[in-house]
Amino acid sequence: SAFANNEIYVTQVGTSNNLTIDITQNGDDNVVNFKVAHDDNTVTIVQEGEDAYVGYTTAWGTQSNGDLDGSDNNINIKQYCNQTTCGGDRFEFHILGDDNDVDFYQGYSVNTSNNPGTPDSFEAGGHFVRLDIHGSNNRFLGSQRSQNTGHEHSNTSNIYGNYNDIYMRQDSNQDKTMTLTVYNSNNDIDMIQTGSAEHSATITLSGSYATDLDLLQKGGTAQSYSLTQTCTTASGC
Repeated sequence: SAFANNEIYVTQVGTSNNLTIDITQNGDDNVVNFKVAHDDNTVTIVQEGEDAYVGYTTAWGTQSNGDLDGSDNNINIKQYCNQTTCGGDRFEFHILGDDNDVDFYQGYSVNTSNNPGTPDSFEAGGHFVRLDIHGSNNRFLGSQRSQNTGHEHSNTSNIYGNYNDIYMRQDSNQDKTMTLTVYNSNNDIDMIQTGSAEHSATITLSGSYATDLDLLQKGGTAQSYSLTQTCTTASGC
């Protein structure tokens, strides 16, 4: 369903079976633009407010669609703004692989049990995510919210390995950035940024063995964290 000046573009590529799409747009100038392919994909997108977008990003070239190549993917994207002027939420993705499960919420704060709760009374949007998964059997869960003050967060996630369990959450105002790149498998990653400061984190994981990472940046003093790790320990890092 759609209202006002909202747009939806979906291009089916090749032979596909059992594809389910459920898109709801309630507000103005929201856009969903992507193509899908292969079997058993499930896509649910809800956009409330104005200027929200799900689709392709120029960071990957000139292609105009968001892509979803592979089978048995399950994507659930929910973007919410309740102000007269919204900053414009964006979820841009490019998934090539099997059995991925991606849930992301903007305007909500999701917990590790995939419960987004209720949105804030003041939610101005303006959050940004860029996701690029190439592997299979990945599990990704995350959220961004204003927490009743301001907006502007960012999340760049490149996940190329298999069998990873990843949770990323950003709360409160001020600019915050997360950049995560995973080249190997079986990692357990929790990254949380909250508070009123401009936190930043850049994580790159690779190696023959998995890394268990829990990162929490909070409070009113800016924090910056960077980790590039190649795990060679059989018991994990």
